[in-house]
Amino acid sequence: MLTYKIYRLSDHPAQKEGMARWFHEKWGIPLEAYLESMDACLHGPGPVPEWYVAREGQRIIGGLGVIENDFHPRRDLTPNVCAVYVEPDRRCQGVAGALLKFTCADMARRGINTLYLLTGHDSFYERYGWRYLCPVRGDGEETDSRMYVHTTDAESI
Repeated sequence: MLTYKIYRLSDHPAQKEGMARWFHEKWGIPLEAYLESMDACLHGPGPVPEWYVAREGQRIIGGLGVIENDFHPRRDLTPNVCAVYVEPDRRCQGVAGALLKFTCADMARRGINTLYLLTGHDSFYERYGWRYLCPVRGDGEETDSRMYVHTTDAESI
């Protein structure tokens, strides 16, 4: 049985460097961009941005972020879940679903009931209560991706 715990960066600021490095290694986005977003998480006035990781001991096995915009022109569809990643050897064990559920509930407790997510995947996010909203072309992309939306009912948290 897989045993892990989900952490929110704002509760564990000492994890910033390791988390930024992990996301950078997974997505190839410059390390400085993650550090800047994580600094905004730790020192900004609101609940966004925020970063989450699932840890098995000291190892990060999955993570995601919530940012204002995940590099697309639809500025009205905000905030966005981004950088969803689970280590290959920990996939198909519920880690992504647990991260998504934790994040949606945490954001709802902080006053954000609706989240958006831009992805090339289809059918994966529906399993976790997300619904397809519309096609959106990401900045610099040649084809459309799928925009999903998740709304958390305040009574369900």
